[in-house]
Amino acid sequence: MTSHNQELFDQSQKLIPGGVNSPVRAFKSVGGTPLFFKRGKGAYVWDADDKQYIDYVNSWGPMIVGHCHPEVVKAVQAAAAEGLGFGAPTAAELEIAETLCKILPSLEMVRLVSSGTEATMTAIRLARGFTGRSRIIKFEGCYHGHSDGLLVKAGSGALTFGQPSSSGVPAEIAALTTVLDYNDAAGLEKAFAEYGNEIAAVIVEPVAGNMNLILPKREFLDAMRKLCTKHGAVLILDEVMSGFRVGLQGAHGHYGIKPDLITLGKVMGGGLPAAAFGGRRDIMQCLAPLGAVYQAGTLSGNPVAVAAGLTTLKLVQALGFYDRLTQLAKQMTEGLTAVAKKHGIPFSAQSIGSMFGLYFSATAPTSYAEVMASDKAAFNRFFHAMLAEGVYLAPSAFEAGFVSAAHSDADIAATIAAADKVFAAWK
Repeated sequence: MTSHNQELFDQSQKLIPGGVNSPVRAFKSVGGTPLFFKRGKGAYVWDADDKQYIDYVNSWGPMIVGHCHPEVVKAVQAAAAEGLGFGAPTAAELEIAETLCKILPSLEMVRLVSSGTEATMTAIRLARGFTGRSRIIKFEGCYHGHSDGLLVKAGSGALTFGQPSSSGVPAEIAALTTVLDYNDAAGLEKAFAEYGNEIAAVIVEPVAGNMNLILPKREFLDAMRKLCTKHGAVLILDEVMSGFRVGLQGAHGHYGIKPDLITLGKVMGGGLPAAAFGGRRDIMQCLAPLGAVYQAGTLSGNPVAVAAGLTTLKLVQALGFYDRLTQLAKQMTEGLTAVAKKHGIPFSAQSIGSMFGLYFSATAPTSYAEVMASDKAAFNRFFHAMLAEGVYLAPSAFEAGFVSAAHSDADIAATIAAADKVFAAWK
């Protein structure tokens, strides 16, 4: 009997490039047919064949309170009933700006946009406009959206100009990006010694989630702040993923590092398209209509998306919310590590807040090179075996996973039991 997932995928490939509207959804990394989801509720999703899964993708992060939380749904319905959009200011935009600035002390001013890519793209432009410089530094394995200057990989030498990682990105634009190794403070020192007066900004995921979960070293974070301050560069912390996931004040609150600008998305939209960037007042005042750095968006501050985001931000401020999520993620990683060890499988795992990483390597990686050295084939096998057991993990060895407030101890126990079964059959 043909799967409805397969039927939908076959039809989609005729009209949509690759059959998907975002590449990782195509299962190219893990192989097989992508799942088409029709419904979500709490910690669970159902595919086109009506199979139920425990969901650890959480729509790639936003669903921190679970799918279809009744308060979020109610807020969205109420906002939609008043109007789907105006392209004009609303009181709700002010309310979410006030909420964000209250929760995150590093935000003195904030602007709403519609996606994480838009937030990071504009933060880079703003940093260049503020400093009058052109060069930016990013780190191998960190993903900051698909704008041209950020789709850049490392060159052949430690301090060579970046190379485009996508067709369609002009080499001239990539040349303005220097790509360094994540967690390498010495490499960053060397780059600033070489290009200090050219560097407009350093952009980084303070907790990396786009090359699996990689935790920052203290000296790496401190070096970024010190060097940006010394050389007059703007430190941009990309918290599109880690914001409100690592903790209420994100990774920069957890580690106590003060950014000049931060970018936000995912959780702050509650599952709808909403994102933001903000930070120091003197930098943010360079934006039009106050300053010469232009940014605009018809859907920026969309009232329905703002309603979902505001409600989600209120829910995550409940007492003990993050303590519970942290404990769930820890139970997950410790349980999976224990069953892998029992069956003699080279495996490691770690978590921070509600984010977790699973690796088929003896120890948790600390850099892009170490992630790439892990056993990708073993992960792919594990992914499909867990899918068969009703556990939905990210379809790539290079993506972080997430728990939500809707997950229960029983869900975590069922996931660990599924892994035990999978590893027991491992040959």
